[in-house]
Amino acid sequence: MADIAPAPADAAAIEVAGRRLWDDLRRAVGRAVVGGDETVRLVTIALLADGHVLLEDVPGTGKTLLARAIARALDLATARIQGTPDLLPGDVTGASLFEPTGLRFVQGPVFTNILLVDEVNRATPRTQSALLEAMQERQVSIEGNTHRLPDPFVVLATQNPVEFEGTFALPQAQLDRFLLRARIGYPDDAGERRIARRHQDAADPLDTIEPVIDRSRLLAVRDRVRTVRVADEVESYVVAVVRATREHRDIDLGGSPRATVALYRAAQAAAVLAGRDFVTPDDVKGVAGPVLAHRLVVDLDRSLHGATADGVVGSILAAVPVPPVVEG
Repeated sequence: MADIAPAPADAAAIEVAGRRLWDDLRRAVGRAVVGGDETVRLVTIALLADGHVLLEDVPGTGKTLLARAIARALDLATARIQGTPDLLPGDVTGASLFEPTGLRFVQGPVFTNILLVDEVNRATPRTQSALLEAMQERQVSIEGNTHRLPDPFVVLATQNPVEFEGTFALPQAQLDRFLLRARIGYPDDAGERRIARRHQDAADPLDTIEPVIDRSRLLAVRDRVRTVRVADEVESYVVAVVRATREHRDIDLGGSPRATVALYRAAQAAAVLAGRDFVTPDDVKGVAGPVLAHRLVVDLDRSLHGATADGVVGSILAAVPVPPVVEG
């Protein structure tokens, strides 16, 4: 395992650790996943910002492989749930079993560090709602008892945006719990050729991935993210971008205060991955689309004329004045 992060007491070195974490994680995941650098960066940002990720793309682009590769590179416990219409809440959170000595709680797959929920939109709304408390409070409540989840706890949920038969759209309240949404996309010509021949090197590409950081040092870097400096001008810029989504003519429902917090925290994590202890406006702009677009509800009539949430975020970033601030 690469020893990339300093002890928590050495705060000055953790910015370096953040940059090295990104470099090492990108290299490790790249042994199994082709062309997913930006997606890996966004998942790492979510992990350091203590948030969850919605991976949205068409089938066959490597969403599940990416999630498993990141979990292996971070040496964290992982569990997988396959979203199906017959999946029950107890299949996610666990359940109490009656025994002669009393009730015994049996933990569900949610008790892990990285929970991969494959095709989350195929689970029923009742089961989807079972994830809400876990995602927001990092706990589950069963029969009056509260059970804390491991730390870190990150949900990586995948969904196919083009197939609707047998699916249940995620409610806006649940979409708002995802720190960001990421897409992988199709690889270029050279990348697709690498994918076609990668099994010549290993039966399972995941077998080539080695951990790049241990849990305690990962948490040290995450804790440092909370202290990254955000200048007043940059903070005002974050708020202005989110507030602009509520006033845009193409939007029926703009970003909530939770979206402001998410953009703030994601920008802090992006700064750490860049090796800085202060946030710049470019950090904010770099994560604004993934953080905000999935939270916005586009006016139906405007959508019929080509309006999209991603396009709205782009127009807002072009219109909101950028503060001339470099350091926090």
